[in-house]
Amino acid sequence: MEFIHNYKRIATVFLIVLLFFCFTNMVSARPKDKDRWNKKYDTEIFLFGEKPIPFLAQNIHLLPKGKALDIAMGEGRNGVYLATQGFEVTGLDISEKGLEKAHQLATKNNVTIKTQVVDLETFALEPNSYDVILCTYYMQRDLYKKFQAALKPGGMIVVETYNIDYLKYARFNRKWALETNELLDTFKDLRVLRYQDYDDGKEAYSSIIAQKPKP
Repeated sequence: MEFIHNYKRIATVFLIVLLFFCFTNMVSARPKDKDRWNKKYDTEIFLFGEKPIPFLAQNIHLLPKGKALDIAMGEGRNGVYLATQGFEVTGLDISEKGLEKAHQLATKNNVTIKTQVVDLETFALEPNSYDVILCTYYMQRDLYKKFQAALKPGGMIVVETYNIDYLKYARFNRKWALETNELLDTFKDLRVLRYQDYDDGKEAYSSIIAQKPKP
């Protein structure tokens, strides 16, 4: 009986230590992401430039004016562009430094934007709240699936990021790359207005604009 009692006590202690270790890793992972991006953005240079992605600029006329949400805004090149085109822009990102630079870019372009420092892995999107949701070069598949509910009827999503063909040109984790036609499958319940697979022999990505149906 004493052996069994000691065994149970050792097992309980081991379980507590294991749970503590797992919880510590979960808690510390996101601060590491924040620190990594803050360090990356801590330069006067805009790492990804000050101009919007061409796909957005080429199709801006399709987007319904109103409230726009820029997911993983970073330094703000796309969200600030939307603001210059008359949109009411809110940008979300884990990096304070990136959003500081987004505000600098907005000031340079004589527009204002709202920003919020958030952990996108836990952030809840408000339903039926946005006319446009923009997400470029940030991959979070479960978040993609929440875009439709967060759009107002008639609202549109704009997504662009690397696809699996990009692995031919760069060392890149496959899990962060879109599979063939993945965007089309993800947003199959929306009306697809524009879609492209781009590959210029140096980089490869997919882009989509899709609209939430009106009642």
